[in-house]
Amino acid sequence: MTDTTPGRRRGRQLPTAEELRVWRDFIETTAALSSRLESRLQGDSALSTGDYAVLLALSEAQGQAMRSSDLASHIGWERSRLSHHLGRMERRGLIRRQECATVPRGAEVLLTKVGADAFAGATFPHLHAIRELFVDALTPDQIVAAGEIAAALRARLDVVGKG
Repeated sequence: MTDTTPGRRRGRQLPTAEELRVWRDFIETTAALSSRLESRLQGDSALSTGDYAVLLALSEAQGQAMRSSDLASHIGWERSRLSHHLGRMERRGLIRRQECATVPRGAEVLLTKVGADAFAGATFPHLHAIRELFVDALTPDQIVAAGEIAAALRARLDVVGKG
């Protein structure tokens, strides 16, 4: 077994200098990419990436509505964070909240026409920015590798748990 054998590497307490270099490059690059996409989305549509995530989930949901708890789980947010964000979106007319007919004390979030129009107007420029800043920077093989890396990281997070 060599130093690069996965079984041997897992036994180490701390990452190597090279692993830390790659980690830092990965984190700094993903932060810069996220920042640039957020800036473009905000400039093109006046929507934040949080707004867009909520609107996307609602636009894909049956009846363009979801229970708040399901929406929070779907987009990976804590319920309190989502509640505050939905309040801001509701004041802007993007969504509407109502009591859930099937669950006592449950709330349902509905996409409004204003929200659907905002989402529709934001989608093409946002997808264009994703193409320009992410897809066009990578080869087809690198796109596949990025997908595999994302899947491996997500699987590891599921195994280790949230904490």
